[in-house]
Amino acid sequence: MPIIELPQGPVSYRIAGPEKGEVAAPPVVFVHAFLVDGSVWSAVAERLAEQGIRSYAPDWPLGAHRTPLKNDADQSPRGVAGQILAFLEALDLHDVTLVGNDTGGALCQYVLDLDARRIGRVVLTNCDAFDTFPPFPFNVIFRLLGGEGRMWFNLQPMRWRAFRHSPLGLGLLANKLDPVQSRSWMEPSLSNREIRRDATRFLRAIDPKELLDVSTRLKEFAGPVKIVWGMADPAFKPALGRRLRAAFRDATLVEVPGARTFVQLDAPDVLAAEIAALAPPYGQETEVRRSATGGGSGE
Repeated sequence: MPIIELPQGPVSYRIAGPEKGEVAAPPVVFVHAFLVDGSVWSAVAERLAEQGIRSYAPDWPLGAHRTPLKNDADQSPRGVAGQILAFLEALDLHDVTLVGNDTGGALCQYVLDLDARRIGRVVLTNCDAFDTFPPFPFNVIFRLLGGEGRMWFNLQPMRWRAFRHSPLGLGLLANKLDPVQSRSWMEPSLSNREIRRDATRFLRAIDPKELLDVSTRLKEFAGPVKIVWGMADPAFKPALGRRLRAAFRDATLVEVPGARTFVQLDAPDVLAAEIAALAPPYGQETEVRRSATGGGSGE
């Protein structure tokens, strides 16, 4: 994977799709959850690539990254949002389709609050919003991981697939998980103290009141927003998705029956199609948006 040096430290990222000079559609940038890396988007990225859409899936510093940040990097949610903006600037990406899931959806909201000039449109799947940051039972789990020593100790059971894929691990997030992939997400925090440092600094800086405050300004974003919500999610419930849609100026809700938090794993075809419909090739925006509004689901 390529690595880019940001002011906060190095970030690895995956690229899918045509070369930058050959792209006829806006670039897509993915933002993943805590203790997950950019590989969670691979199935969606492959489907977008087939449609000529170039995407970027960085490993954000949320505990599954493999190279630690600088010691003075701001690891608050707002600070990580600043890292996302630094990534867009470093790669000179404009008119970006920003796609966020779970913790990453909250970070996307912080990005919009900080500086939305490089963002053309937003797709949010099941994610933290308002003062749900994070929801039960993950608020309890995050408290158990809130120190470097506690994180190392409490992650030990995640070495075993049975626990890792149980409701006490990642089991609530998707209908089916790849055990090799899920183990790879845990390995950096299990084996590297500096990675745990980055992760726990983020956890300790989470403030639901701050995200609630950010939500009061989401209507200032003028671009189109699509909320693609897994309706079988026991943590991020459908009512939260509907409330999030209402917080934006121009948002639609797409309900995905049977999908849980990680819609990108449970329904990659659906999510890729919705992203592509919101970010069609340049010159086709009007036609696609007209057809999309004709049948909106979840409205």
